[in-house]
Amino acid sequence: MKNIVKTDKAPAAIGPYSQAVMVGDFLYTSGQIGLDPASGQIVEGGIEAQAERVMENLKAILEASGMGFENVVKTLVFITNMDDFGKVNEIYGRYFKENPPARSCVEVSALPKGALIEIELVAHK
Repeated sequence: MKNIVKTDKAPAAIGPYSQAVMVGDFLYTSGQIGLDPASGQIVEGGIEAQAERVMENLKAILEASGMGFENVVKTLVFITNMDDFGKVNEIYGRYFKENPPARSCVEVSALPKGALIEIELVAHK
């Protein structure tokens, strides 16, 4: 059975998709970009600020599902400039202190709303 997860503490979907879907004990999030949930705008401050906002958005979705970063089993990171990998890795690592999940990271030519980073994840309860 599929349950839709929605929280006001993360940005509302900007298209025909859900913030996340829970199927059994697995949570699948949509990709999160550095949107401020209150304003709906990309946060200012470059890749570091956007990466931090993305992780906070994901945290809110995890919490709405009764989980935390310790439940994450896989992430997929999209960045528009591989030169930002080190900066992203530093911020990402703050949220996965022990037993980090499997991860892929790819450079893409563009992301929605001109974002510099997008992350999606899969978590298990």
